[in-house]
Amino acid sequence: MKPEPDTLALGEARCPAESTQDIIARDRVPAPDWATSQSYEYLGSQDISKDRYVDPAFQKQEFDKLWTRTWQMACREEHIPEVGDYYVYDIGPYSFIVTRVAENEIKAHFNACLHRGTKLKPSNTLGSGNQIKCPFHGWSWNLDGTNRHIPCQWDFAHVDPERMRLPDARVECLGGFVFITMDPDAPTLATYFGPEIMKHFEAWKLEDRYIYLHVQKSYPANWKLTVEAFQEAYHVLDTHPQVAPANGDVNSQYDVYGQHVNRFISTLGVVSPNLAGKYSEQDIIDNFTLGDSSALGGSKPQLAPGERARQVMADMFRAMFEKAADADLSQVSDTELLDTYSYTMFPNLYVFPGISLPMLYRFRPDARDHRRCIYEVMFMRPIPRGGRRPETAEVQILDDDQSFAEAEGMDPGFGRILDQDTDNLHAQQEGLEASAKPGITLANYQEIRIRHFEAAVDRYMAMEPFRPQW
Repeated sequence: MKPEPDTLALGEARCPAESTQDIIARDRVPAPDWATSQSYEYLGSQDISKDRYVDPAFQKQEFDKLWTRTWQMACREEHIPEVGDYYVYDIGPYSFIVTRVAENEIKAHFNACLHRGTKLKPSNTLGSGNQIKCPFHGWSWNLDGTNRHIPCQWDFAHVDPERMRLPDARVECLGGFVFITMDPDAPTLATYFGPEIMKHFEAWKLEDRYIYLHVQKSYPANWKLTVEAFQEAYHVLDTHPQVAPANGDVNSQYDVYGQHVNRFISTLGVVSPNLAGKYSEQDIIDNFTLGDSSALGGSKPQLAPGERARQVMADMFRAMFEKAADADLSQVSDTELLDTYSYTMFPNLYVFPGISLPMLYRFRPDARDHRRCIYEVMFMRPIPRGGRRPETAEVQILDDDQSFAEAEGMDPGFGRILDQDTDNLHAQQEGLEASAKPGITLANYQEIRIRHFEAAVDRYMAMEPFRPQW
């Protein structure tokens, strides 16, 4: 018997319904160790100041203290598979040309000409070439950043070409991702994420996946509000009521790992504890709408007496995703096929390593408006059985008034879910600015990821400004 809430210490209260691990433990194909681990930590109950979301000066300081010191996912290795391929990654006022210099070497050059500062490659572009050339006056550099040519060299007798090397950020690769940091003294990526998360990455084998859908949209809220909108399932019943009959929400599991990673696990094929007793196992199947809802087709299966909707869905998903991806998923656990595993990799990357929602989210502040940010969602599939890596999807950039459901290849049901989040964020940004209350109040368990995330923000904001030097 679970203890009564009023007898528990702060941070110990949990939803009285069955837990995420109780649900997973009944699956036919058992979960791996990384899925069954639990790592909650009580981090206090004090309010979080609202200034970080509404004060433009706060975001300005973030560009000097946070974004210059953290590790960020710039692109996937599949974006730059060949020598000479490049991908432009922008973060606020900073811009980088991430380029493959050699088969096993990638560099991230600051995207600015050393002559008069012109951006060398346009934002949101990728391509290939054997040099990096300024479009203004034609100064050029080799892929490794060494100076290649200064037009009218005779007029620059005061310039040493050897010193005109493009500055670059540090680069490390993990799981097929290319991470960069501007801080030469930052810890290694393994230290930054910690040993437990490095084990998770090793188990996921995300290097064996590719991006098949990439959608970008500008969101009407501060980047931190947008990150935090996806860090809990507490909002599901009122914001996404259409998914509650087939998804766990308030009994989701929350974990924190070190200073830079947190996650939740939200189960599929079970009814929300908020709706307990109102839906049968057959109702769960009939009401399933999350993710690739077309997968269950127009005629949804009829359960035999005693059958669990979750297990039937796991079996169907296994067959469906094997066919869609042309991949062998026989050894993949039921929970990986069904459930939402959401990891925040501080500061701005979400990794969803499961199969039903195999996604990445990336969030970037708008350097010109603290009330807006850039939100990207990328869907990943396993490389087909033959080993041929399909082409990586090009980004589709939506207008403010477009629905995510309008993106080519987006499941309409999931697109509508993202639209519902957009509406919340606009209301939250404006509400915080109008509020007389100086902060936000968080749940101790269900919103622990927000507190953990903001604690990381505070650590960086307490540091001295760091500006990259040439």
